[in-house]
Amino acid sequence: MFGTHDLALFAVTVLVLNATPGVDLAFTLVSTLKGGLSAGLAAAAGISAGCVVHTLAAAFGLATLLAASSATFGVVKWAGAAYLAWLALGMLRQGLGGGGRVPPLEGSAVPRLSAAEVFRQGFLTNVLNPKVALFFLALLPQFIDIDTSHKTTAFLFLGAWFIVQGFAFLVAFVLLVTPLRSSRRRPELARLLNLAGAGLFATLAARLALAERG
Repeated sequence: MFGTHDLALFAVTVLVLNATPGVDLAFTLVSTLKGGLSAGLAAAAGISAGCVVHTLAAAFGLATLLAASSATFGVVKWAGAAYLAWLALGMLRQGLGGGGRVPPLEGSAVPRLSAAEVFRQGFLTNVLNPKVALFFLALLPQFIDIDTSHKTTAFLFLGAWFIVQGFAFLVAFVLLVTPLRSSRRRPELARLLNLAGAGLFATLAARLALAERG
């Protein structure tokens, strides 16, 4: 279909990759625990929107620039690491100082961002990760017929498949995680979530800063 092959294997591969812990899954988890169902779904939507950018980049050759140019890769990598570090710093400040002083919202002691803000953060954490772009560039061609004359269409088709399946996985993940907020009225949970999120995103920022193109 559209110059592709082994779509069943592709679906299994995408499932395994979606379930592998990383920046996207971590961001969705933290957003859901802090903001509930709406925040989790906004995070999933933002991440999926970021994957649209990576799909277009792979389809039209922009991702090749990241693979070929160490300078370009470095700029995007450091921008992504800096953004993750900025998120970590914000969570750390809330956890150490302001997390428990924010007035409860709908019975929750955990301060929440708007859905639009969570969407924006999810989008940026995905788009500013050059490893995602290289992943699309490395994975999708493996399921494209080498002799097809419609490689761009094949890239777009597989990218769309990845986005839809990935979004469905994240939605299911959000639905599973949301009940864990049952004890959200405890003020200590606000600080715990912010401190845990700060440590998690600081670690992910460091990993991205140390990442290489290979």
